[in-house]
Amino acid sequence: MLPSSNAFDGDSCPVGDELLGELYRADANGLPALVESVSADVRAMLALFCYRRKHLHALALAIASTCSEHDLQQFGGRVGMALHAQSRGGRSSPAGASSSRKPISLSTKPLSVIKPFEDDLDDSLEPFTA
Repeated sequence: MLPSSNAFDGDSCPVGDELLGELYRADANGLPALVESVSADVRAMLALFCYRRKHLHALALAIASTCSEHDLQQFGGRVGMALHAQSRGGRSSPAGASSSRKPISLSTKPLSVIKPFEDDLDDSLEPFTA
């Protein structure tokens, strides 16, 4: 099943900033009460919204664990189905990702040395006039 046509349009958060902040700051004991205060369809959209952001991935899994597979599939298609499986202890990494990946390190040195530009123009020549 394909996701609904508006599932990814604008990619806006389905809840207000204040509630999203409360969800983000909530501990394991307070999170279920906050999640239950949101309707099932908004909860599914919120789980998908958070899932698309790496820093909110754990929150997405917690929210998705309270959603039905039907709701997640309705709003997210295959992604919703994968999120449902992950939230219930299925695959813990996206398809194709290897759990033995090495962390990325960035170089602290310049990649190449750039030679200074040398101006070889003859200063004795007069400017061109037409």
